[in-house]
Amino acid sequence: CYNKQPGSQPWSTCKVHKCDNGFYSEVGESLFATSKNYWKDPYIQYFARSVGERKAPEINRGYYARVKGVNHLLDAFIRKTECDCQIINVGAGLDTTFWRLKDENLLPQKFFEVDFPTVVARKIHNIKTKPPLSKPLIETHSTDSLLLDAHSLDSDRYCIIGADLRDISNLDEKLKKFQLNPELPTLLLSECVLVYMTPSQSSNLVHWAAETFHTAMFINYEQLNMSDRFGQVMIENLQRRQCTLAGVEVCQSLDSQKERFLKTGWEHADALDMMTVYSMLPQEDVARIERLEFLDERELLQQLLQHYSICWATKDKLNLGNSQLCYI
Repeated sequence: CYNKQPGSQPWSTCKVHKCDNGFYSEVGESLFATSKNYWKDPYIQYFARSVGERKAPEINRGYYARVKGVNHLLDAFIRKTECDCQIINVGAGLDTTFWRLKDENLLPQKFFEVDFPTVVARKIHNIKTKPPLSKPLIETHSTDSLLLDAHSLDSDRYCIIGADLRDISNLDEKLKKFQLNPELPTLLLSECVLVYMTPSQSSNLVHWAAETFHTAMFINYEQLNMSDRFGQVMIENLQRRQCTLAGVEVCQSLDSQKERFLKTGWEHADALDMMTVYSMLPQEDVARIERLEFLDERELLQQLLQHYSICWATKDKLNLGNSQLCYI
């Protein structure tokens, strides 16, 4: 969701509107950032058509904040449950988190990904044709064959499903078909996804999650402060690309982000803008990445990061201490 121009098209928009160029552009941009050593991701190369064009340093730092900020909460939840949990990445796109977690011995009991069938078909093709992607699935699977069709792939520890997040009954049916366990602590992750659904549609999704899982965490990364001038420019740039932020009214403030969860059955919610998250990441590593490229205008970085946020909501019937997970 970080691009040189405010509101340039992220892949999640393209999943809704089926714009191929935008869909692959974020993967290429992530590959460029990893090639500059902002963070390590040896698997993104197998999904990218090419390394993205060079991005300004503030864009790369924005990607870094997003990746590190989301991973901090995700990994903390997995450690809190001692890997006895499941993850559902909604609108996952070409995300590589499953492979990272396997390499770091943080694999949950099962990792689910959900996206539109056309996106899932492309990802399955990449997994089937790239041994570095398929081998980890096979290594964590107990039988000789994986359950595979055009729009789903299922193994013991990884499952990818083609479904529309706006159709809750169909989503629920497909996940349970592939052994989703409502009794298991569950983390749901969405990155620049809910903003492309209407507020009622995204509320239906987060309400379904709150009703389905008694011990859970939902991490949502997306736009913030969209009513100011910078936010309006983001919206206008997207509209010129025929991409509409249907859920932008929820992206007005940290309070509006939290309210979406608190009004739909979640017990606790927190939210931070990405500038705050960036300032709370391990400062030794922040100093390392800030040496990678010279940043001429730090004010631009601050402006960008103040227009994105991470919101996380929890339910904790098992008293794991989920509500205490944070960046301190």
